[in-house]
Amino acid sequence: MVLNFAHRGSLTEAPENTLPAFEKALVHRPKGMELDVQMTKDEELVVCHDAKLTRFNKNSKKFIQELTWEEIQQIDIGSSFSEEYKELNLTRLEDVLSITPVEVLLNVEIKNIPVIYPGIEKKLLDCLEKYNRLDNVIISSFDHVALQNICKLHSTLRLGMLLHYRLLDTWKYAQDSGLPIYSIHPNHVYVDQTFVQGCKNAGFGVYPYTVNDWERYKELVDYGVNGVFSNQPEIFGNK
Repeated sequence: MVLNFAHRGSLTEAPENTLPAFEKALVHRPKGMELDVQMTKDEELVVCHDAKLTRFNKNSKKFIQELTWEEIQQIDIGSSFSEEYKELNLTRLEDVLSITPVEVLLNVEIKNIPVIYPGIEKKLLDCLEKYNRLDNVIISSFDHVALQNICKLHSTLRLGMLLHYRLLDTWKYAQDSGLPIYSIHPNHVYVDQTFVQGCKNAGFGVYPYTVNDWERYKELVDYGVNGVFSNQPEIFGNK
């Protein structure tokens, strides 16, 4: 079975990583959704890809880690998408968890680069446990130390190893990490048959990102990927 993830919600229909984006994604009945988490100054887990909000609001210059949740709620990130979403703010992880059916697999990416958030792993696990999401979640990160920290706290969670650049024998790197890696999440541009077969022979699932072209998607499925991360509802929607 191919399991595709709505990347940051349905970001072509609403501002990425916001509650409306996830609500729009759920309309398409995805099997999985992906989101990014960062942590505020007062240790609230917020859903956001960037360490700053400047891309959405040019007047916002500070890092998320320098702002409290109350301060973040004053920052409009929706207007940059459309007037329809004027005054829309960031959402918290717990708000997304509260609307997501338990059967939808969540991929939660710890955005620990370029900012390191000490203690984010424990906060994340506590939040997932509160909403009974520990059994149907993948925790992923480009920061493999963060994955190691998750493993130390909860050894049976599914871990997704994110990779941007090509590595020699990626599956061997994952094996040698000593972590119970569930899946490898590579940049799709270098994924080919050899890559997929090597990872799968080593026991890892393969979920490339970010796949928005239908022809490329079909090619990757032919290679045997387990699924992809996509911005396109026709790819991540339940078929």
